[in-house]
Amino acid sequence: MTLLIAACLAFLIAAITAPVGVSGAVFLLPVQMSVLQVPTTATTPTNLLYNLVAIPGGLLRYNRRAKIQWSLTRLLIIGTIPGTIAGAAVRVYWLTGPGAFLLVVAGVLIPLGIWLVFGRNSAALGTGEVHLKHRAPVLGIALIVGMIGGIYGIGGGSLLAPILVGMGYGVAEVAPAALASTLVTSIAGLATYLLIAAANGSAISPDWAMGFALGAGGFAGTYAGAALQPWLPEKLLRRMLGAIGIVVGLHYIWRAFA
Repeated sequence: MTLLIAACLAFLIAAITAPVGVSGAVFLLPVQMSVLQVPTTATTPTNLLYNLVAIPGGLLRYNRRAKIQWSLTRLLIIGTIPGTIAGAAVRVYWLTGPGAFLLVVAGVLIPLGIWLVFGRNSAALGTGEVHLKHRAPVLGIALIVGMIGGIYGIGGGSLLAPILVGMGYGVAEVAPAALASTLVTSIAGLATYLLIAAANGSAISPDWAMGFALGAGGFAGTYAGAALQPWLPEKLLRRMLGAIGIVVGLHYIWRAFA
């Protein structure tokens, strides 16, 4: 029954967040701890396992509609892979007090989210390709987000999507690219956690049954959310993304002081 509840909750969260390129994993952290009673040490790798199972549902749907913007997706993946490896190394060997860094991330997300929710909507670039002058900034953003993902075990879509939309890209082209990048980051992050678990014991291993149950619900949810996206106006999607950015930023502030 607990696994069924987990799958249903994951479906609802993913269906709401997938249209804007967020897997929903960040919202599953408090759900895992407060509702599903997953041990705290297992929540982050379980989240990464969720991403691995859930995100292909959304990408499958986006690919069927030829909505994946490969130029942007490749650039994000090129940046997030080395960023994730570096972030994992920093977390394991050097970073013992990450709270201050979470506050920095929140300081970026919350104002950006407020601007997306309440600011005047600028026209999306809608070019289908990454503008030449944006290649270096996008690559740098992906590198930083990948590092954050490696340090904190988050996929990164909740960071990438609002930043890219704030740069002027449309939600429709950002969403699949952000999900694809999150998938790659999660693969690297989960592999790192499994290696650490093998060296230091199983306390930081994922809850496999819970992760696959959440992932199954998330797979259906991301597919449904991606299918829903064309029916939602850009203005509403931007406000949804801004609201997610604000909530995630507040969540990071809470984690920093917890």
